[in-house]
Amino acid sequence: MNLSRLRWSSSIQRMAENVANAELGAAAAVAAEKPSKARSFWPSVLRWIPTSTDRIIAAEKRLLSLVKTPYVQEKVNIGSGPPGSKTRWFRSSSDEPRFINTIEFDSKDDSPTLVMVHGYGASQGFFFRNFDALTSRFRVIAIDQLGWGGSSRPDFTCRSTEETEAWFIDSFEEWRKAKNISKFILLGHSFGGYVAAKYSLKHPEHVQHLILVGPAGFSSETDPKAEWLLQFRKTWKGAIMSHLWESNFTPQKVVRGLGPWGPDLVRRYTSARFGSYAEGNVLTEDESKLLTDYVYHTLAAKASGELCLKYIFAFGAFTRSPLLHRASEWKVPTTFIYGVQDWMDYQGAQKARKHMEVPCEIIRVPQGGHFVFIDNPTGFHSAVFHACRRFLLPDPDSASLPDGLTSA
Repeated sequence: MNLSRLRWSSSIQRMAENVANAELGAAAAVAAEKPSKARSFWPSVLRWIPTSTDRIIAAEKRLLSLVKTPYVQEKVNIGSGPPGSKTRWFRSSSDEPRFINTIEFDSKDDSPTLVMVHGYGASQGFFFRNFDALTSRFRVIAIDQLGWGGSSRPDFTCRSTEETEAWFIDSFEEWRKAKNISKFILLGHSFGGYVAAKYSLKHPEHVQHLILVGPAGFSSETDPKAEWLLQFRKTWKGAIMSHLWESNFTPQKVVRGLGPWGPDLVRRYTSARFGSYAEGNVLTEDESKLLTDYVYHTLAAKASGELCLKYIFAFGAFTRSPLLHRASEWKVPTTFIYGVQDWMDYQGAQKARKHMEVPCEIIRVPQGGHFVFIDNPTGFHSAVFHACRRFLLPDPDSASLPDGLTSA
């Protein structure tokens, strides 16, 4: 785990150097994000950041062409803010309506509803390897969180952890109301797992079961295993990294700063992470090409939800408001799913379980890392079906853990 975090920190440092070398490009990137009539006269190839919301949706459609199950894509209107609320972090500086990009797949009428929430730096399309299998048992709905993917990207004006959490939790609740969904199974990955858990703590009456896939929030800087971080901060490299973090430096800024060279950087990442260094099933050539295109457009678009970084996480990816500390307040039956090679520590979930008064299980999937649903989709699907057995089977108590999976 420590080695993974250090590698991640080193990659951020290299990103910072790239941005410094592309300072003029970054300035042009900011200008390119501002709407302008003159911009439409420029061929897209000449733009510093060759992307737009329309291009995100187009890339999403190309990626989802790999999925056989029919689906409907819609922009769900969630208004300009929660009714009666003066939360400026949600309304931003404008009263214009916000939209949540949503895809819903065809399913049987009596299928339980499964809502899927992506993690930091990702979007709903990351689940492209899972939709066909999951729709065989569920009514599957996936969303782009506010400020991510093809959803609205309001100016991010949050100034605290509490405001930032409300940005995501309240917008998700307004989406639920707009979709008129009263009960559902909620699945969240990584940062999306953090949001899903926080939502379930605030609105447990709507969540039938909570599935947290490699979730953030179950470790903290006070953990003895974080000693490496305290030592690293004392070094000059650690001081620079900490400063960048508190300045809300994000990986997406590198992609924008590199302008027309950004797509190549993303291609190198996806080829390495899901190809030569993949823990399980590597992407096919078509999958890699379509995912790379999709990831680039979602990362290079206007900065919005990504700016939650320093308010949700302290340097080292430790959450500032750990879910571990609220385990005793849990009200929803929960299943944790981790890839065996996931750098997120499943032992934090074990600690949390000791304080929960609701059913809780932890499942580990072989040949899978942090993106276990891409690395080993078959194992991931088995874990999800087992987690939801009381909704899918007539005799759930007799179901044993599927072969290959382990219980922690």
